[in-house]
Amino acid sequence: MRALLLAAGFGTRLRPLTETIPKCLVSVRGKPLLSYWFDLLFSSGFDRVLVNTHYLPEIVSSFISQSPWSRQIDQIHEETILGTGGTVLANFSWFNNQPFLVAHADNLTIFEVSHFLDRHAHRPPECCITMMTFDTDAPHTCGIVEEKDGVVIAFHEKVQNPPGFRANAAVYIFQPEVVAYMSTLNKAVIDISTEVLPYFLGRIFTFHNDQYHRDIGNLESLALAELEFIHFKYSF
Repeated sequence: MRALLLAAGFGTRLRPLTETIPKCLVSVRGKPLLSYWFDLLFSSGFDRVLVNTHYLPEIVSSFISQSPWSRQIDQIHEETILGTGGTVLANFSWFNNQPFLVAHADNLTIFEVSHFLDRHAHRPPECCITMMTFDTDAPHTCGIVEEKDGVVIAFHEKVQNPPGFRANAAVYIFQPEVVAYMSTLNKAVIDISTEVLPYFLGRIFTFHNDQYHRDIGNLESLALAELEFIHFKYSF
């Protein structure tokens, strides 16, 4: 399987750190976020990973060139940021009309990749997306999901007082028909959370990450990850 790691963002909430470092290369316990993703995916059998760039692209490219996985990593530079879904659509041919994983590279996560893939393989026949979920300590900052029998029936994107703390981890496995739907929107810039997921309500299966997941979206979450991650063991 192939994977797209979304890494084009500016990381404005992580300033001043991201004034000189791309958000995807911010380090936790001395290791850049992209390194965690590369090690996790390639050690689990993924054959290629695509990384999109925009902000400080030369730094990202230099980092990738020095990675031990560099020969399995492709890059695409976006002169204009296309949004999470727009990047998927713009690179649809790279996925070879096969299921693929999409993740935000600024997430720090530990999960059994094989279990995620198996969950997708055994999804209900009407489902064409499998979404990773996690339990958040800040539900108003996340997309909160409501499920029935493991299928998403409602989605609350960053609202005050959402109904629960089970959140979208922004890690997905997409079937090719998801990209086919994106193409019907007839636009280049597309957001997965607000323009794609609502269309597929009732057709999104879930995989719950009960090990570790945190969005490194601001300096507070980065500090928490530094404290938390020392207690977690990982094999990748």
